[in-house]
Amino acid sequence: MSVSIANEKDDPPYNNGKKETYFINSETLHEPVQSSLTPTTTASIDSNDATIDHSKSVSRWTRIKDSFKRAEKEEVDPNLTEAERIAINTAKAPLKHTLKGRHMQMVAIGGAIGSGLFVGSSTALRTAGPAGIVIGWGLTSTMIYCMVMALGELAVVFPVSGGFTTYATRFIDESFGFASNFNYALQWLATLPLEIVSASITVNYWQTPERYRDGFVALFWLVIVIINLFGVRGFGEAEFVFSTIKVLTVIGFIILGIVLVAGGGPEGGFVGGRYWHNPGAFVGDNAGTQFKGVCSVFVTAAFSFAGSELVGITAAEAANPRKSVPRAAKQVVWRIVLFYMGSLIMIGLLVPYTDPRLIGASSVDASASPFVIAIVTHGIRGLPSVINVVILIAVLSVGNSAIFAGSRTIAALSEQGFLPEIFGYIDRKGRPLVGIIVISTFGLIAFIAASKKQGEVFAWLMALSGLSSLFTWGGICLCHIRFRMALKAQGRSTNELPFVSPAGIIGSSWGLFMLLLMFIAQFYVALFPPGSKPSAEVFFESYLSFPIVLAFYFGHKIYKKNWKLFIKAEDMDIDTGRRETDLELLKQEIEEEKAILATKGWWYRQYQFWC
Repeated sequence: MSVSIANEKDDPPYNNGKKETYFINSETLHEPVQSSLTPTTTASIDSNDATIDHSKSVSRWTRIKDSFKRAEKEEVDPNLTEAERIAINTAKAPLKHTLKGRHMQMVAIGGAIGSGLFVGSSTALRTAGPAGIVIGWGLTSTMIYCMVMALGELAVVFPVSGGFTTYATRFIDESFGFASNFNYALQWLATLPLEIVSASITVNYWQTPERYRDGFVALFWLVIVIINLFGVRGFGEAEFVFSTIKVLTVIGFIILGIVLVAGGGPEGGFVGGRYWHNPGAFVGDNAGTQFKGVCSVFVTAAFSFAGSELVGITAAEAANPRKSVPRAAKQVVWRIVLFYMGSLIMIGLLVPYTDPRLIGASSVDASASPFVIAIVTHGIRGLPSVINVVILIAVLSVGNSAIFAGSRTIAALSEQGFLPEIFGYIDRKGRPLVGIIVISTFGLIAFIAASKKQGEVFAWLMALSGLSSLFTWGGICLCHIRFRMALKAQGRSTNELPFVSPAGIIGSSWGLFMLLLMFIAQFYVALFPPGSKPSAEVFFESYLSFPIVLAFYFGHKIYKKNWKLFIKAEDMDIDTGRRETDLELLKQEIEEEKAILATKGWWYRQYQFWC
């Protein structure tokens, strides 16, 4: 006979509702079964089974309240080195592994599609022309692909708390990790209020009275915070819905764009390549002006791809990172080719760069979106409002990601010893609670939306986060290069990696090279802005992130007296944090999977490679 016991520690959300089963001798049933149980435990025993269920005696409110208590963490040996302690802390963080493959894939496919594409492309089209945006986004796309593949390789091997924000500390240098981590945290701190205000401005498309601006700010802030209080599963479900809507919208626009270009719209007739000839493919009368215009596209394109690295953070909370992370990373190529390049080619064919409507009142002015302009110009009514709703959803999606990524980064900073221990507070439901509180509180800056000074405040908030993504992506590429160097230096190979980047170390080198070019291009554009004279204010609004990161880097070096440039490849810890710890068994499984794949048809092998 068996006894199934569900006590308070085993009740949801503590142990996923699992019960412990014990076998007892039926001859001893005359003894008090409840003697070792709590007074509130109820028992029902029959001849076949004895079930003792404590869950009925605990109210739903008590379980909710207890879920906010701090999750227990393993003690770390104080005699370990700083690098070893950081590796163990981030590997043992009590996060929940509940993100499914469909969540990961939709975050990868549609997570980064936002106002940067829907509205920011208007500025790029106006300053560079249709050929300029194709070149700018195309070159940026090659870097993004290589970066995400490198991140996918690292995230599958080390699905640790904070994801890629901890790799720099392990594979490059503690000071580099300190600077890049704080830079990434600042990016999301600045992004949340920006996106909330952007959402409130987006509502103006329907002539909403300005006096309701703070009301919408409060509503959007509350929605985003509540989603994240449901834990990683709440974030995953919300992003799945948001991303699905964005993806369907972009696909629908591309199909509509093909029809309009071919002359199937109610107005305008056949369009073809008309606007590539008049006013032209590039903005400017000479090669210098045209080159400057293309350079200005790089940062706009990078901004539109911001969030592509989220797959690295979500890996720590994925149910099966070995399967879901590679598939999610591979989806990036389809997002680039279909959603970005496809839609940008369409707007370049449908909207001339001289259209005065491309100059919007703000960075989220839906009326300035080339998607909206293309539809309105060709006589279609009703759809512009639909596009505006999608822009609103995209903005809220970025705000949702800001709390998710920012809170995990703050917790990881604490686990690495860069912030006080309280910032690493993770509750029993796997929520980095203090991080969520910090990010959400900073988001209240959005209430300045009704102030006359909001333009100045948000210009500098944008300056804080302007180049952050470039630093982050550069760090990821460098981490991948250093990780491969460590494998080689320690006599190991990629045969022990569950997923190997198709772009390899050459792809990461190309990504790093492209990012250096983007920094140079942005410096050139910040110093000599297109269409205006050089200005110190304009320069620092575009390049403020750079001196901030340098200050963090050298400040940490001076404080810690850490004068090394890199951690030696032979000294790197490339084992702590692995989900699969039996390397020989892992190698055997990988070889078996390769052998099975080799027996499949060529079409199936190609599908597995790209998808």
